[in-house]
Amino acid sequence: MANVSVAAEWQLLYNRYYRKPELYPMRWKHMDLSRNKVACAPFGGPIAVIRDDSKIVQLYSESALRKLRIFTSSGALISETVWKHPGGRLIGMSWTEDQTLICIVQDGTVYRYNVHAELIEPNVSLGKECFEQNVVECMFWGNGVVCLTEGGLLFGIPDFKVMSPCQLAETGAEDLPNCMAVIEPKYTVSGNVEVLVGVGDGILIVDEDGVQRVEGEAVQGPVQKMVVSWDGKYLAIFTHDGRILVTDINFKGVLLEYNCESALPPEQLAWCGLDSVLLYWDDTPLLMVGPRGDPVHYFHDEPLVLIPECDGVRILSNTSMESLQRVPDSTVSIFKIGSTSPAALLYDALDHFDRRSAKADENLRLIRSSLPEAVEACIDAAGHEFDVSRQRTLLRAASYGQAFCSNFQRDRIQEMCKTLRVLNAVRDPEIGIPLSINQYKLLTPSVLIARLINAHRHLLALRISEYLGMNQEVVIMHWACSKITASLAIPDATLLEILLDKLRLCRGISYAAVAAHADKNGRRKLAAMLVEHEPRSSKQVPLLLSIGEEDTALMKATESGDTDLVYLVLFHIWQKRPPLEFFGMIQARPLPRDLFISYARCYKHEFLKDFFLSTGQLQEVAYLLWKESWELGKNPMATKGSPLHGPRIKLIEKAQHLFSETKEHTFESKAAEEHAKLLRIQHELEVSTKQAIFVDSSISDTIRTCIVLGNHRAAMKVKTEFKVSEKRWYWLKVFALATIRDWDALEKFSKEKRPPIGYRPFVEACVDADEKGEALKYIPKLADPRERAEAYARIGMAKEAADAASQAKDGELLGRLKLTFAQNAAASSLFDTLRDRLSFQGVS
Repeated sequence: MANVSVAAEWQLLYNRYYRKPELYPMRWKHMDLSRNKVACAPFGGPIAVIRDDSKIVQLYSESALRKLRIFTSSGALISETVWKHPGGRLIGMSWTEDQTLICIVQDGTVYRYNVHAELIEPNVSLGKECFEQNVVECMFWGNGVVCLTEGGLLFGIPDFKVMSPCQLAETGAEDLPNCMAVIEPKYTVSGNVEVLVGVGDGILIVDEDGVQRVEGEAVQGPVQKMVVSWDGKYLAIFTHDGRILVTDINFKGVLLEYNCESALPPEQLAWCGLDSVLLYWDDTPLLMVGPRGDPVHYFHDEPLVLIPECDGVRILSNTSMESLQRVPDSTVSIFKIGSTSPAALLYDALDHFDRRSAKADENLRLIRSSLPEAVEACIDAAGHEFDVSRQRTLLRAASYGQAFCSNFQRDRIQEMCKTLRVLNAVRDPEIGIPLSINQYKLLTPSVLIARLINAHRHLLALRISEYLGMNQEVVIMHWACSKITASLAIPDATLLEILLDKLRLCRGISYAAVAAHADKNGRRKLAAMLVEHEPRSSKQVPLLLSIGEEDTALMKATESGDTDLVYLVLFHIWQKRPPLEFFGMIQARPLPRDLFISYARCYKHEFLKDFFLSTGQLQEVAYLLWKESWELGKNPMATKGSPLHGPRIKLIEKAQHLFSETKEHTFESKAAEEHAKLLRIQHELEVSTKQAIFVDSSISDTIRTCIVLGNHRAAMKVKTEFKVSEKRWYWLKVFALATIRDWDALEKFSKEKRPPIGYRPFVEACVDADEKGEALKYIPKLADPRERAEAYARIGMAKEAADAASQAKDGELLGRLKLTFAQNAAASSLFDTLRDRLSFQGVS
């Protein structure tokens, strides 16, 4: 059976087991947590410690100057700095999600530090009222804080990334609250932070918009301590008469009630996962209560700090860091005393196998049907273990069982091994990040790597990134920037070689970003040398512009062929240099010149005219004038009055004049002349018809509109003036007459002479107008039997279509016509008969 010594360390709370393994013996020396304010970051984050100035303590041999010290979770010192801020006592401090330390002093000033104890500017004030009344208490959550003043007002910062203070609604209570708890914005219906305030004999829910009193059986008398669960669904309450209650966040029912031995409120109240609550009083055992059963006591002989995590609680003391968490079900199934689960038998089988006992095969036979579940349980249990030797044994048991499983996911063990190698690396006391596997999954590997590089653990971050197949660029970039900041005494050439040696490890890394950091730190020469190694012009060019190398930037952008980059440089130079100097820069460079012309054509006509005039390109100016005439046509004001004397015609005349000065642009000159002539005729038509429907239409549209309006003489004039061909004239007139449904005129037009376009357009015009009777006048005149067959089919005459198709002797046509008459059984049969007859005759 499984080793019983593992389960001997567990404590049973009703039907759930809990364990409290030691993560680290603390590496700091002479630390007394009772004399200090302590802020511990979740997810195995750093610990900030500063002497508590609200307590009278003996200094021994230490300095009277207070120091803010930051340690890893194993007690290794990361950094320290002297605390010399004004503003009164330090009221509260906590870590944000990105591991920034927030410190709030009595006058409402917020100071921020990174993990290296470096002050982050600027400081932020909670406001004038907060400054006048003084802060007495702070309630932090993941990325925000709520502060209580001596006057009972509540102020908050909903998001430390924005740092925008706000005031919550006034409670109206005469006395200060007994206690407070915060419901994070992500768990509230409104999306704003809500504060539970224990006032008098009840609880108030306070947000920015108002105050609401809680009604429910859980609130019966003064409340002395409250804490919201990790998922925002439950609330633990310590009442005035020494009871601990657990209710849902809507106060609809009591889920747990336990009478404690003391009516004094606990110094700390914390959730252990979602199954139990911890209460801590100084000089008494740590008390853990659950929904049912007797509580569990944990004895200690030194002050404790409880650090809530998503899956348990870390317990910090002067000498150790421990983790109190519920034992996972997979671990219970293996190591519970007397367990006969498949996972326990598999673990036991490995032990027999190592001792070369036949009992191993007997165990495997017993769990043959449940072997995949047993393997999965061993893998899962290994993931939850902190002891490396036990991880190895559990994974060996899983691997042993997997050899006899044909339907188990083969890469499951490999994935767990990879995860555990990462976790064991960061759990090392030198690193001091004791993540559990649940915390690791919730935190994600990318965030873990970001925290490692912020702590300047670049080598480990690089190895983890490489091992997990992640992008290493972030790590190397951060290392390079940190190296530049920390190496002010190293010469540029020497530092360049050091940087390049590492930067070359990552293909495609941004040298320009490192160069920008060097420039920001006042090392412009180093920045210039770094940017020369940047292979991507998109990164190189902006940096060259920022350091004033405009000519080089334009050259690099042009060589890259990236039009966006060229435009970036062009706009930058355009704003900084006089027009003639700008024109001179781009004239000798074809790509920048052409791109400038393309842009100016759309948005800067006058500026482009100046450029063309300066270079003697008169025809280009003419094109611009012609385009401006079209733009004027879109303006209703430009068409008032006669266009012959309006701005449009003047622009066209100027363009024609410029085109006529060169022999190469004879076509353009003629086109401008024709355009002006068409505008004159269209204007005359609008004047005579009093309808503004002609100007800016094409010649074909002008003819069609004249016919539709019955002005055949004007249509003929346009035809003659612009030498419209007979075929085009027939097409236009046929469909224009069909549009106005003048079938007599259409028939008369068809008989004037044999149409040069044939009779098919007549048929199509009638069919499109849904005049089948009119179409029958022209279908027999179609010379091609295939066209006749398709025309008859379009108007639904199956027999006639079949006769015409049979004359064409085209089987494929008969097949298509059959599909057209698919709903007509008789017609389909007729087409089949004809096609069979053709097939019999050998005609395809």
